Amino acid sequence: MTTPLETREDAYRDVIRTGRIKMLLILLVCAAPIIASYVTYYFLKPQGRTNYGELVMPVKPVPAAQLRTLDGKPYDFAALQGKWVMLTVDGGACPENTCVKKLYKMRQVRATQGKDADRVELAWLIDDEAQLETRVIRAYDATHMLRASGAPLLSALPPAPGGALRDHIYLIDPLGNLVLRFPKDAIPEKMKKDLERLLKYSGIG
Repeated sequence: MTTPLETREDAYRDVIRTGRIKMLLILLVCAAPIIASYVTYYFLKPQGRTNYGELVMPVKPVPAAQLRTLDGKPYDFAALQGKWVMLTVDGGACPENTCVKKLYKMRQVRATQGKDADRVELAWLIDDEAQLETRVIRAYDATHMLRASGAPLLSALPPAPGGALRDHIYLIDPLGNLVLRFPKDAIPEKMKKDLERLLKYSGIG
């Protein structure tokens, strides 16, 4: 015979189970547009079409990171969630033939997205304490320039085998997942096509 206490315990377990199921369903609904975009883009693509950027597997969230703005104020990288983020890592000296080229490519690729450009943010993680040139700050003032020296976020950005972190431009999705790594000396026209497709198939961000 079931006692009142056992009945209450069973009811409590049912409530917890139902709550967990509801939470899981909510998470799946939120993630569905991103998952659908990846499946469509990477697994259901038409014959002969290949992506340019390399899919970073497994897809996982970048770690929370407290960075600093150029004037030393704290900046939570999670503030960029909800948008697609193209980012690069380089030193503050920002050589013209490497760092500046990456900043220029990111700016141009974003601009070519037309009405979807506002869905994309640009970020430069500065991995040292070198002083930036004023001309670079002014030329790329739409890019989030963030001091990231020692931040765990840097170690979460894997370079290509045999390559270096500063070689690449990375793409983070609106849920905060690192998804694409573009090759060294990436070709803007090919980057544009990758981003264009992801924005097309994604319902969020």
